[in-house]
Amino acid sequence: QVQLVESGGGLVQAGGSLRLSCAVSRRTFGTYHIGWFRQAPGKEREFVAAISWTGRTTYHADSVKGRFTISKDNAKNTVYLQMNSLKPEDTAVYYCASRDGSIVPRIPSEYDYWGQGTQVTVSS
Repeated sequence: QVQLVESGGGLVQAGGSLRLSCAVSRRTFGTYHIGWFRQAPGKEREFVAAISWTGRTTYHADSVKGRFTISKDNAKNTVYLQMNSLKPEDTAVYYCASRDGSIVPRIPSEYDYWGQGTQVTVSS
């Protein structure tokens, strides 16, 4: 069983920053990968960023490259999403998700466990 808890969302003005956290708890040890996704009202859930268990491999969506950075602290079992230069179009519910295995997926259906989400609202 894996539990993911997101935090750090909120309301920010355009150009501002937020750091999201995803706290991971597991009953068994495993090498898991973490992805961040977001979903705006009326839109499909979309990939934002992902990081491998070791932290050596990261992926970022083109829409957030240069503005968002995914990182992790294995000692704290926490993955972060630093979001800078936020835009109104970044407004969405942000979810983290977990998957075991060797591949770091970027498609929602390939993740096994999901957090409850945290709302990010960027005002213009």
